[in-house]
Amino acid sequence: MTKLYTTLLFLTFSVVLTAQTSQYSDADILNQNKPERVEWFRDLGFGMFIHFSFDSQLGIVISHSMVGASDDYLDRYINELPKTFNPNNFDADEIATLAKLAGMKYVVFTAKHHSGFCMWDTETTDFNITNTPYEKDILDEYVQAVRNAGLAVGIYFSPEDFHFLHENGLEVRRTNINDIPHHLMKKYLELNELQTIELMAKYGDIDILFYDGGEGPLVEKCKQVAWELHPDVVVTRGAMITPEQTIPGTSLTDPWEAYLTMGTQWAYKPTNENYKSGKRLLEILIETRAKGGNQLLNVGPKPNGELPEEQEARLREIAAWNFVNGEAIEATSPWIIPNEENVWFTWKPKEKTLYAILTQQPDWPRGERREFLLHSVNSTADTKVEVLGQSDKRIEYQPETDAQTYFEQKDDGLHLSCVRAQRLYNNHSWNYPVVLKITNAEPAFMPPSILTEEAQLVQTGGTTYIQLNGKITDYGDSKDLKVFFQYRPLPGFTNQLGTQEWNETKFLEIENDSFQYKLPAKSKNITYQYRTVTKLPEAFIYGSYRTISIN
Repeated sequence: MTKLYTTLLFLTFSVVLTAQTSQYSDADILNQNKPERVEWFRDLGFGMFIHFSFDSQLGIVISHSMVGASDDYLDRYINELPKTFNPNNFDADEIATLAKLAGMKYVVFTAKHHSGFCMWDTETTDFNITNTPYEKDILDEYVQAVRNAGLAVGIYFSPEDFHFLHENGLEVRRTNINDIPHHLMKKYLELNELQTIELMAKYGDIDILFYDGGEGPLVEKCKQVAWELHPDVVVTRGAMITPEQTIPGTSLTDPWEAYLTMGTQWAYKPTNENYKSGKRLLEILIETRAKGGNQLLNVGPKPNGELPEEQEARLREIAAWNFVNGEAIEATSPWIIPNEENVWFTWKPKEKTLYAILTQQPDWPRGERREFLLHSVNSTADTKVEVLGQSDKRIEYQPETDAQTYFEQKDDGLHLSCVRAQRLYNNHSWNYPVVLKITNAEPAFMPPSILTEEAQLVQTGGTTYIQLNGKITDYGDSKDLKVFFQYRPLPGFTNQLGTQEWNETKFLEIENDSFQYKLPAKSKNITYQYRTVTKLPEAFIYGSYRTISIN
């Protein structure tokens, strides 16, 4: 793109957009996502996030080391570190193929993180990848490879730009980012506008945009430009719920996308990394889809562009499972409840097809039969049940063993009996979830809905308590509800998807659809996470997570 072309694009759209750069409140957040495009996005279900930049050479947190850094550090970071960045082993086609095998339907690449370093051939700043030994436009390579693989193309873009702050004599910071002189804010907005125009004009139709940082006028300006240029683009972060390193406690009707790391860091971390197992990552994906969300699973390439062996191995674990069970993840909706203990559900309402995903089934030997009971499911005269990936006709080397899947509807629910017949590992063991496909299924009941309300600190007789509050908003088919709370110290930022156990209160009295519990506040400087729970004869129903801090 020539400078003249960039300038013409800027003039074309700035006339429309500059008048809309006044102060923004939360109520003014722009969302022009088309409903049909949002539903298209929700059906994708699973995506790959790629955090990659020139500071991956150091194996440190991407961009954030600039905040609070000395002038000497910033000078070397900005002027010296790019001189050694050469990801000459970056193979976009290989990464796109691996993403596709893993069941991912879209990929999101960090075009510009908070540092301000651009991973494309931009005319807006010399702080970009073409001024490194690599010299090429790596973003262009990524876009073409992902598009050729039949996947949706996503771009991560940070309107917040530490390089811009530094070169304009401003402190590099994450707070009060909109509280800068007016003439510099105008320049800041113009930079983001020009960069957005470049991204939307140079690479064909971008499917998905993920904005991170610079909340307020900066991000609103970027969204306005993007939707003007490409009305069909779906903005995720910046226009929908995007929980980081966690997932909601219950199903949500609104679209949402959780994004998480395999370990503790977004960009490459060569040592001291603590990876989740492939099995745990699958369980998180299953829970995400059961609750109606999308999952964006992150990888961080090494400085030479290759994926770390540990990350590739986990993606191939997921790929093996997806090759057998992918239809239970793609284009699904939530069932009437997300799960019955360790059985999670996804649902295709048009086909009346329910997927019962059997997690926490360790060491299920090939040829072994196991029994399951589903309380939330009723069969019909047309119901069929099968194990995904299996024919139910044969078990290798066990010709006398019955491989059929059986089911029977009884008063207490749908009884299922199945065998793991398929040989997937040489040792005949399979520690990953098995999926039962139940066609022409019907809900067995209408579940209640419960709300986790805001807690308060109260004092009684000189003792401080945390008063937990819950409310029943819909009783469903239930007449006798048993309610209680679960609570725990809030796990660390990167550990919220761990397996820390919850503490539980006693069953509580319901008065006027509400219930409370007073938890003694024994410690200070602690944050609790809590949620409401309803126990039915058929299943547990959970409310959303909330937190309260004691200082």
